[in-house]
Amino acid sequence: MAVEQPMPTAPGDQTRIHNIGYRNYDGPRLGRSYATRSLYSQSLRGAYGLGRSIKSKVLPMLLFVVMCVPAAIMVAVAVATKAKDLPVDYTRYAIIMQAVISLYVASQAPQSVSRDLRFKTVPLYFSRPIETADYVRAKFAALASALFVLTAAPLIVLYVGALLAKLDFADQTEGFGQGLVSVALLSLLFAGIGLVIASVTPRRGFGIAAVIAVLTISYGAVSTLQAIADAQGSSSAVPWIGLFSPVTLIDGVQSAFLGASSAFPGAVGPTHAEGVVYVLVVLGLIAAAYGLLLRRYKKVGL
Repeated sequence: MAVEQPMPTAPGDQTRIHNIGYRNYDGPRLGRSYATRSLYSQSLRGAYGLGRSIKSKVLPMLLFVVMCVPAAIMVAVAVATKAKDLPVDYTRYAIIMQAVISLYVASQAPQSVSRDLRFKTVPLYFSRPIETADYVRAKFAALASALFVLTAAPLIVLYVGALLAKLDFADQTEGFGQGLVSVALLSLLFAGIGLVIASVTPRRGFGIAAVIAVLTISYGAVSTLQAIADAQGSSSAVPWIGLFSPVTLIDGVQSAFLGASSAFPGAVGPTHAEGVVYVLVVLGLIAAAYGLLLRRYKKVGL
């Protein structure tokens, strides 16, 4: 007995349209400013590993503790010995701890931008209301804020300890304010340099090595040249050599305008006229770093 086969149906006859409930979004649109603030807050949290794995928290938190412990020890000694002044000026503390600060920048600047480059997520940011300048400002401000927290926290420890030790309130307040101005400039300068270097490569390891090399090698080379110039009797050249390292730039600014003692060989800091050049160079480097980041991310976002 023959069995009748069903006639094959054309592909178009099997097409179905299903209403699965997609609707247009009718709620409030928060816009660029909200997106920029969100990117800033998330980047700032990420700089200390907040909201990430425990492994990501270890290094930034360890460096934060390393920055604060010497300040706490100094305060304990000052209170115990009833000293008339702190062992270290507020403006000197960041210069002494510059190796720890450089390591923090080297570890967190690539974390802030290299992953976006490696996973090619930058164009996704720009597909939303956020623009290139918003992205750069958020990243720059986040890393600068993280650095300011790192460098200002030990100054707060020193200040509170000085008040507990009943040191002169006016002198300590003035020194504390000068120290905050100094670390604010340092935070902006180091954040700009770190982000520019890290934005060149999507590989985090290369970014870390490059940032460490730029910050530490430049400081070592400049300090060596200053020592040679001072030994040969060319002390007038010492302040000008200091223009070629981020650490010595901050040292020169604070010794010229913030009443700090200079770490230059022979304690020959820049004069007020030379200090103006230092300030202009620092501000110029910060502006240049911002401009380079804008150019870089305009190309990446295409």
